[in-house]
Amino acid sequence: MLDKLADIRREYSRGGLDRKDLSEDPFVQFEHWLKDIIATGLPDPTAMTVATVDADGQPSQRIVLLKDVSPKGFVFYTNLGSRKAAELKANPRISLHFPWHLIERQVKVCGVVEPLSTLEVSKYFLSRPRESQLAAWASEQSRPISTRQLLMSKFAEVKDKFAKGEVPLPSFWGGYRVIPHEIEFWQGGEHRLHDRFVYRLQSDQRWAIERLMP
Repeated sequence: MLDKLADIRREYSRGGLDRKDLSEDPFVQFEHWLKDIIATGLPDPTAMTVATVDADGQPSQRIVLLKDVSPKGFVFYTNLGSRKAAELKANPRISLHFPWHLIERQVKVCGVVEPLSTLEVSKYFLSRPRESQLAAWASEQSRPISTRQLLMSKFAEVKDKFAKGEVPLPSFWGGYRVIPHEIEFWQGGEHRLHDRFVYRLQSDQRWAIERLMP
């Protein structure tokens, strides 16, 4: 089976993307496409790949969930002791990728991050399921651990510690807003002649739209 990897392909035939169909505002366009993917019922429609770069220039990727989007940017949350947080502290440049293969679409975002305020982080943290709040306390994200049993033991300790009342916001837990300067929309096309349009932020804060070759 693996010797046939080069033969795995499919045609994209759901329809093209024309310039006249695009909003002048990339956030309006993104929200339109996000509603489309949510409407399909696909699991994890807000899942996105987050790419960062370390001090040696080594890229690293992981999947997180988009938790808010507005003209201010794209929001996600994480442990501030994680690898991504350490890399973003040293280099705030970031790239996001939304792989919506079911509807033959992709969105790529390039920009920089800014930390969210404590108020924003606290508001979201308190809205999470209690078990997720406890997991944030139990996991030292990206740190090595010998067994899953040890992780579950730490979770049980935290659950017992905060058995009464609200689970407080950990000081090591926060979030970021990705402020983009480039957003690309990709729509699959027949014969690999895909439609790609990129929005680039200009010095006057207007978005210029350009069609790219596939």
